[in-house]
Amino acid sequence: MLDIKLIRNETERVKEKTRKRGEDPAIIDEILELDDSRRALIQKTEELKGKRNKASEEIALKKRNKENADDAIQAMRDVGEEIKDIDERLKAVKASFNDKMSRVPNLIHDDVPEGQDDTENVEIRKTGTPRKFDFEPKAHWDLLTDLELADFERAAKVSGARFVYHTGDGARLERALMNFMLDVHNKNGYREMMTPQIIRAEAMYATGQLPKFGDDLFKIEDMEMYTIPTSEVTLTNFYKDETLSDEQLPTKFTAQTACFRSEAGSAGRDTRGLIRLHQFNKVEMVRIERPEDSWEALEEMTAHAENILNLLEIPHRTVLLCTGDIGFGSSKTYDVEVWLPSYEDYKEISSVSNMTDFQARRGNIKFKREKGTKAEFLHTLNGSGLAVGRTMAALLENYQNEDGSVTIPEILRPYMNGQEKLEAL
Repeated sequence: MLDIKLIRNETERVKEKTRKRGEDPAIIDEILELDDSRRALIQKTEELKGKRNKASEEIALKKRNKENADDAIQAMRDVGEEIKDIDERLKAVKASFNDKMSRVPNLIHDDVPEGQDDTENVEIRKTGTPRKFDFEPKAHWDLLTDLELADFERAAKVSGARFVYHTGDGARLERALMNFMLDVHNKNGYREMMTPQIIRAEAMYATGQLPKFGDDLFKIEDMEMYTIPTSEVTLTNFYKDETLSDEQLPTKFTAQTACFRSEAGSAGRDTRGLIRLHQFNKVEMVRIERPEDSWEALEEMTAHAENILNLLEIPHRTVLLCTGDIGFGSSKTYDVEVWLPSYEDYKEISSVSNMTDFQARRGNIKFKREKGTKAEFLHTLNGSGLAVGRTMAALLENYQNEDGSVTIPEILRPYMNGQEKLEAL
């Protein structure tokens, strides 16, 4: 959520940044109108409450002097009714004001390029060269089936489309990747966490999933509870409604969880295999930083995401998202994209974002530089480190052999009890 003072003082700048995202800047004018009404009603209420207090004192004085106070009592009741009426109007104005404020996206960083969609993202760097096969390579969904690493048909029977059973070596490989990623992030100073996977609506609101993206979430019927779309939500909310000391910063978290997404409206090739499931495993990184340190932290986090693919020796590239592709709460985002031979293209495997103070305002997460100083909102950052299913897909496709087997990357073999290949049973 943006600071209303920023909207008041830099209205045209906020409008321009909103327009660059493809959003209608008219909402900014609507917010300012509601803000004026809200402040006017608050002022009127305070004036009437002062008038009521004065009438109360007058009544008390008349009663002490044994004078008739009926007129003063009636006047106080009239003021009370007026206050009640204004409070009702104020409640409605505040609700509309808060709703519109919650739907305004974060201000994009000046570095973010303008563009309509992901075709206009800017490539920053490319690492590794896509392998040239001397045989016809298989897509990962075929490798999973042929090597009996996963079962989509039985998962569909139990849960519906876009769910999967990982089986045998497939389950072991999924677990190996998760443990490997967590170990790497631990070495980079991230504190490992195990988080809840069912959360309250206010936690979703704090990180920006609600109210704008409710259709993308799985809600538990008859409860204001949701399954998490990512542990970004639970890790960022760890310090919700708290004020940290300067000594607690920076805070760096990592966690592996299942993630649940309805993927409303998604279709096409991505619905095959492991690329776009309703439930998938992901290792997340979250950082809570002083405002002046967050941009350097964004670069470091992006390098940490890239490092997983460097260690696995899988080709990838990093792109800077344009205004038409960047997320609602992000000020600046890098996507790390992995090479998938089945697509003959790069596919997003991690998004690393600086949310500045956008989430901290919604979640009321602050810090004090010194005792006695004014509390300030922190900056929050998040990034996949990595999406495990997509990493498995990339590993299978890039490390496949002509005989149908898949070589396990050397760095991953200790997590697979020394196993060197995935082969048909």
